[in-house]
Amino acid sequence: MYSSWSAGLPLNVEICSLQFPGRENRLKETLITRITSLVLELTDAISPELTKPFAFFGHSMGALIAFELVRELYRQKKPSPLQLIVSGHRAPQLPDSALPIHALPENEFIKEIGRLNGTPEIVLQHEELMRLVLPTLRADLEMCETYQYLDQAPLQCPILAFGGLQDPKVDQKELTAWQEQTSGSFELQMFTGNHFFLHTSRGAVLHAIASQLQQK
Repeated sequence: MYSSWSAGLPLNVEICSLQFPGRENRLKETLITRITSLVLELTDAISPELTKPFAFFGHSMGALIAFELVRELYRQKKPSPLQLIVSGHRAPQLPDSALPIHALPENEFIKEIGRLNGTPEIVLQHEELMRLVLPTLRADLEMCETYQYLDQAPLQCPILAFGGLQDPKVDQKELTAWQEQTSGSFELQMFTGNHFFLHTSRGAVLHAIASQLQQK
């Protein structure tokens, strides 16, 4: 999805999307179920590439990963982003009020996945395809549901938070709480759509990202 964003961003903005194990041509690789483990691997992988000004964007689970990745770069005294853009996820210091679902029996798990509205119904009804993607979905949810926030000094980079006006999972108050995670500037922008407003408000989202990066 992120690779297609290039057409909607200025020519001087390069998209470098991260592909985790369990996706596309990495489908058979060992899945990662802890954000701490993933962040360490990502830090090693991207560090040689951090030779130009850069920003991080993460949506939903990706927001948590991007946040912890910035923290790890700080700890290792590596280059840090000019901007952190977090989308569709409550601030990390806030507890998760939802019950964990990653360990549910298959039928119950599929029902819960359907309620999240992120998986097309045609996929949910396709037994062979679901068998293929279920392990990755479980691993992703386990990463989120086992995440433990540790209190540390705020980030120095600015944070821009995005949210969907009709998102039943994350409200504006939970997004505004990201402000506590930076000693720099903070801004919240809301878009039309539910948790997956990146699709329904794609143009507006890309315009907001472009405007923010052009100021750096």
